[in-house]
Amino acid sequence: MIAFGKTLAAVAVAAAVATPAAAAPAAQQAGGSWYTSWSSSQQGLSGTTLTNQSVRMITHLSQGGRALRIRVQNQFGTEALQVNAGTVALSTGQDASIVEGTTQALTFGGKASISVAPGTDAWSDSVKLETQPQQDVAVSLYVPGSTRPGQHGAAFRTNYATPAGSGNHVADQAGAAYTQTTTSTWLVSAVDVRNTKLAGTIVTYGSSVVDGEGSTNCGAGCVRTGNNERWSDVLARRIVAEAPAKEQVAVANAGINGTMSATGCPGASPGVAGLEAATRLERDVLALHGVTGVIYYYGTNDLAAGCTSAQILDSWRTVFGRLHAAGIKVYLIPTTPRPSYTEQMNRYRWDLGNYAWNRNNCGGDCDGVINFDQVIKDPINPNAINKAYDVGDGIHVNIAAQVAEGQSIDVGMLSTR
Repeated sequence: MIAFGKTLAAVAVAAAVATPAAAAPAAQQAGGSWYTSWSSSQQGLSGTTLTNQSVRMITHLSQGGRALRIRVQNQFGTEALQVNAGTVALSTGQDASIVEGTTQALTFGGKASISVAPGTDAWSDSVKLETQPQQDVAVSLYVPGSTRPGQHGAAFRTNYATPAGSGNHVADQAGAAYTQTTTSTWLVSAVDVRNTKLAGTIVTYGSSVVDGEGSTNCGAGCVRTGNNERWSDVLARRIVAEAPAKEQVAVANAGINGTMSATGCPGASPGVAGLEAATRLERDVLALHGVTGVIYYYGTNDLAAGCTSAQILDSWRTVFGRLHAAGIKVYLIPTTPRPSYTEQMNRYRWDLGNYAWNRNNCGGDCDGVINFDQVIKDPINPNAINKAYDVGDGIHVNIAAQVAEGQSIDVGMLSTR
């Protein structure tokens, strides 16, 4: 079988000779000192219907600030989404309760309520709430009528709702009214912070490896939920601890499980149609604020669904071109191993890695390469994941590997200088 991956020690840590700096991103120029500090890309409608009840979503900020605002999204709705009240507050980290004295009411264009048309979203007005890096903020919204909320399916934490018909509980400090739980994120899809000291936002963009599948697995029979242990979370904490003050950036996760870069892969699931990388790029990356870089991981599902390396590379170049046109740098993670790949799929995976490495930063199409392949591959069978990291499906990795991946990234490479 073909074994993929560089053997040079120099590439065991994420790489790169950067290309010349691009102009400041348009999103950053328009947003001033606003930076997206958390995101959760919507992928469809929940199977749950909300009726005259409140939800409380726990959002984990990568960086803090002196004020914040949220995005309410109705991208997949077929009817207008009515929100009649909302608050933000610091979460206690225990159930749905919030920290006393931190509750702030949300407004939209100066009004407490908003109707969000199908296929659109709405950002709240600025709220004065001081936050720190790695703090959890509870976003509470009251839906007066009946609606199926837009959702991100895998929150990797517990979120909360009051029972149907229970009314407005967005200002409740105690979490007693929030008796229902969900492991999805509903309605809210991004949180911005206002922070004049930040230099940008890095968006991690891709499929389940980015989304965080495996990041609650701490070994056989061991599960840790809500601890923010994805590799992107590890990276965010490292930036806070290691990056110079002038190079501090936020990290926003825009992964969606099961999605692909290319369109038209013959074995693609109908459930991910319309969620391809280029299709959702505007709403899930370019519409965020202060974005200076994107860490891009796509290709593994494309290969499994029958796409060729040529199709995948075409899709990569399309996305990279749009990002560079917006002044946003691109850091590519070449496709990692799967034991289920056929010989031909591994040949295509070699093509993808060759594009990244042997052409020196994608021949100028990207600004750096991050080599997760070297971090997680089996030392005996390089076309498979190290057994110590594998959650059991041959695709996704556990918390130990998430830490190793996050530690392998060169924080200095992400600098906006």
